[in-house]
Amino acid sequence: MNRLHRLLAIASVVALVATACGTTQVSPSPRPTPAQTPSSSPSPFVPSKTVRLALDWTPNTNHTGFFVARHEGWYADAGIELKVLPYTGTTPEALLVAGQSECGISFQDSMTFAVAAGANIKSVMAILQRTAQEIAVLADSGITRPRELDGKVYGGFGYPNETPTLQAVIRADGGAGRFGRVVLDIAAYEALYAKRVDFTIVFTAWEGIEARQRGIDLRLFAFTDYGFPDFYQVVLACDADWLAREAEVARRFVAATVRGFELAASNPDLASSMLLDENPGVFDANPNLPLASARFLAEGGYYVDNEGRVGRQTLEKWKGYSGFLYDQRLLYDADGETLTTRPDWATLFTNDFLP
Repeated sequence: MNRLHRLLAIASVVALVATACGTTQVSPSPRPTPAQTPSSSPSPFVPSKTVRLALDWTPNTNHTGFFVARHEGWYADAGIELKVLPYTGTTPEALLVAGQSECGISFQDSMTFAVAAGANIKSVMAILQRTAQEIAVLADSGITRPRELDGKVYGGFGYPNETPTLQAVIRADGGAGRFGRVVLDIAAYEALYAKRVDFTIVFTAWEGIEARQRGIDLRLFAFTDYGFPDFYQVVLACDADWLAREAEVARRFVAATVRGFELAASNPDLASSMLLDENPGVFDANPNLPLASARFLAEGGYYVDNEGRVGRQTLEKWKGYSGFLYDQRLLYDADGETLTTRPDWATLFTNDFLP
């Protein structure tokens, strides 16, 4: 499973969103505890509404809260029928713009690229409050800090934000930011382990754990340790028109989802068992990985902000990383032209639907 491949799929996101915008005529639209959330006091008279949730990859611990809420009947209590749309190669952002889903799994960079390209979508909650991506080298490689990556070979995924990000980290450590590159896609991990490349980027909550389970020792360099802006690794994006049209349904859906991720944050063992129950057969190749990942995310505080709240987003964090993408001239409009005016980052997210 390679969430990094999906996370960095910038070119395809922009292309698919631009195509969808051209064919669907989308127009712009004008922490409490679980016991306190609206879904915990359901009304038997709430009519059922279907919410289609587009996944970004096969089910994993980025999705745990949704499956917990479904497993526990919290969506049903809130009058929500959750329809999970499996990932089929089309990005959730494109499905949202095409009107084929109400909500989907996204990322701060993917959201930024999609909105720049004309997508009328909005992040309604942060799922992972900070990045879990890090630069990885083999522990026995002799590389002890980012500036020593100069002159080495990077095994990457072929997307435009990789090099600027790596250069920013290396230069912040006193290096020049000059290194070789080879595009390997998901084979980058095995290439690193086999010493065919010197470094890559891993999602520590999944590939990092897989490596450790295989007895592969990695040395990791966190972007944020070198002045790089932190960002929302995973967010819940929704169709802005749907949010305006079905605001109360959206609030019930988000409240039940927050409740699911609150349980994931407080009881990862129970939450991971529900993830497995809701997805029989998906994790047969490595049934221990979801539990290890769930514990990693919960114990590392990835699901909650500094005040222990699930879902909350801030303008400061959106301005930081999304601003970096703009400054690097990586944002393009629906016509494929580089943006020359800095977007209003406040339009990319809202906390209004949180309980």
